[in-house]
Parts: sequence; C-alpha cells; structure tokens
Amino acid sequence: MTERILVINPNSNHGVTRAMSEALESFRFAEGPVIDCIDIAAGPPGIESQADADAVAPLVAQAVAADPADAYVVACFSDPGLYAAREATSSPVLGIAQCGMHAAMALGASFGIISILQRSIPRHLRYVASLHLSPRLAGDRAIELTVAELAQGPVVLERMAQVGRTLIDQDGADAIVMGCAGMAAYRATLEHRLGVPVIDPTQAAVVDAMRLVLTARARAGEARRSA
Repeated sequence: MTERILVINPNSNHGVTRAMSEALESFRFAEGPVIDCIDIAAGPPGIESQADADAVAPLVAQAVAADPADAYVVACFSDPGLYAAREATSSPVLGIAQCGMHAAMALGASFGIISILQRSIPRHLRYVASLHLSPRLAGDRAIELTVAELAQGPVVLERMAQVGRTLIDQDGADAIVMGCAGMAAYRATLEHRLGVPVIDPTQAAVVDAMRLVLTARARAGEARRSA
C-alpha cells in the first residue's frame, strides 16, 4: 500500500497551493509516498494576521480529521491549528515553521526569516520564543507584500533578495527561512543570489514527514520478517 502525505494550505489561494506542489515535485518518486496538496476553501486568501491564523486553526483540524493520510503538513508559517490537528489523528502532523527553522539551524549558527508583512513579525517572534529558538534567530524582516502579491515575479524576487542581503550582512544570518509558503517558487534563485542556504519551509516539513513515513514502513517490514 502506498503511503500518503497531505500538505494543507490553510488559505483559499489556489496559486499558493499550485506553487507549493510544483516546489515539491522533486520529492515525488515511484517508491515514495504520494504527496497531495490541498487548500481550504473557507479560509482567507492569505494568513496575514493573528486573527487569520486563529480563524483557520479549527479548519485545519477539520481537514485533517476528514482526509486520512499517513502524515500531514500544515503549510502556513504560523503553523495554525497544529496542536488541535494532532489531536484529530494518530498520524504525524508537522508545521512548516517548526520544520523550516530546525532545518536552517542544521545549516548555520543563526537564521533569518523573510516575512511578507511587517505586522507578521510580532506573531513570528512570539512563536519563535515559544519554541525556545530566539537565541538562534538573527532577524526577521518583511518585504511588505501580501500573499496575493507574491505572484508578481521579479518584483517579489528583488524585494526578497534585498531583505535577505540585509539579514545576512547586518543581522548575521547564516541561513534564510522563507516565512510564507507562497514564496516557494523563489527559493532556488534566491539561494543563488544570496550565496547562503535558503529554506523553503514546506519542503523541509515534507522531508521530515517522509522520514517518519518511511521509518514506519521500515519498521513494519522488520516486524513482518521477525514474526
């Protein structure tokens, strides 16, 4: 039986979901788990405030409960509904912010976050502190574009490059975490321009989910052989 990882975009923006799925294409392989990406029709166009994150939290838990999978990824940098979703299933549920920051810490002494909006930063800082990761955070800076505006291509990339350079040169970041799932299409080009590791947190979370799913597969095989 083929395992399945469900990646849940808590907003209703199909463009974000499509960009996420395209960024995950290289993680799909014949013997690996199926990776499905969905969005939540009742969600806002983007998660841009604490109120947005709080409002979609129960929707994320409902989406997990309604759609069986071997692992789930909550694809919003606020990790909304993460803990409620874990109560709704016996399968692993991972948040992209947690996974993205942990991936960055494996690649450098400190990391920086590129946020969409200035008002997102206090929310991120609260979450970073709750995870006891503040000592490793070099800085969090915004490009001042909404989720919907992330489809603007060159304008977005230029702002991300400027903010990323500031995080590196002024704040001392050794690695960069993109602070929105909608930034997925820019990761490779941004990394080339900045010359430091750039983490797509959705990719990081899917890698962690794959590790858990494939470990469960290996253990099931061991159990069958020892029976």
